[in-house]
Amino acid sequence: MLQRAVNFCLGEVTVEVESAFPERVLNLCSAHRIPFWDLTWHSPVCFTVTMTRHSWGQLRQKAERLDAKLTVQSRVGLPYLALRLRRRTVLLAGLAACVGLFFFSTLFIWDFSIEGNKTVSDEEILRSLQRNGVTLGTFAYSFRSDDLRNHVLLEIPELSYIAVNVSGCRANVQVRERVEVPEGRDKSQPGNTVAARDGLVTDIRPYDGEKLVLPGTTVQEGQMLISGVVDDAQAGTRFLMGRGKVYARTWYQLRCKVPQEKVEKVYTGKEKTVFALCWGTKRVNLYNSSSIEREDCDKITLRTQLRLPGGIMLPITVVKETYRYYETRTVERTQEEAEELAYTVMKRCLLAGMDEGLVEEEQCSGVVWENGYLVELDAECHEQIGRFIEIPTEEQE
Repeated sequence: MLQRAVNFCLGEVTVEVESAFPERVLNLCSAHRIPFWDLTWHSPVCFTVTMTRHSWGQLRQKAERLDAKLTVQSRVGLPYLALRLRRRTVLLAGLAACVGLFFFSTLFIWDFSIEGNKTVSDEEILRSLQRNGVTLGTFAYSFRSDDLRNHVLLEIPELSYIAVNVSGCRANVQVRERVEVPEGRDKSQPGNTVAARDGLVTDIRPYDGEKLVLPGTTVQEGQMLISGVVDDAQAGTRFLMGRGKVYARTWYQLRCKVPQEKVEKVYTGKEKTVFALCWGTKRVNLYNSSSIEREDCDKITLRTQLRLPGGIMLPITVVKETYRYYETRTVERTQEEAEELAYTVMKRCLLAGMDEGLVEEEQCSGVVWENGYLVELDAECHEQIGRFIEIPTEEQE
């Protein structure tokens, strides 16, 4: 792409060569290092090549002694365009002003890309940059990254690092979020581990304290599994943390009611496409009306930022908006669709309610029930059911 842009600036000439010995012309180019490309043979004695304006002048001078006919088929490029417009001074001046304006605009920031943020939103980062003087249209060399970093980190404590690197007219913002240090546990606080729900214990792992149940024991919600109060014949009663993990088989029965009717979209086949140009924060609509028709539709937006040869970005973005119109209708939902929808919702709720575990077996079924479907999910899981509860001390009381 860059080489083609250079050739266009130098001027390109497509030449047709006719000779009884055409290989002599190619050998001549090789001997005098005359570059050419796009070699196309039309017959054993005729071919065409493309070369720069300067190379064409060299070939024409060197090939005078050869029995060859050289015919120019086309001339393209900036020099030839300037020759055709040499008498149109106003047009040339306007063209030069536009080109100069485009290159001058690349010294300003017209687009932002943010990477590395998960909890902090792009809008919050952009607002902080704007408060510190970096926004659309800011001169790319008007700020120092170190000063900007210090101010933004003070405004957004959730960030531990931020860097703004300008490439063309785009500012690449790289951030790193702060990792919160978990609160330390009070190892002196005694407590007990109890069952968070009913289950059949398969494994018990006390970190501190005395386990009160064995694998194979059926426990109920709230039952004590690991005690932090230990009686010792020699040391007497001791208060320990009573922490640990208890794994058990658990059973769930979830129900979900799904309406029999649903509303769906039916596309009419009518589409409307409009274009607009965005220059920084300014938008120029390339269509007559300022709003679309009052119909339900889906809007699909495609943004394409213009670039110069060599990848230099311009502050102009072409916006293509496509509107797909649709109508809504009420249809009946099948029992299979209802079961699939309810299963997805109940499975998500089931996994969200587990501290640590997995679903081993499951069975989903549904029946028609009061203008809808009643879907039931029976699941057998293996999970960690231990929950730590502190023992209140005299100071807490």
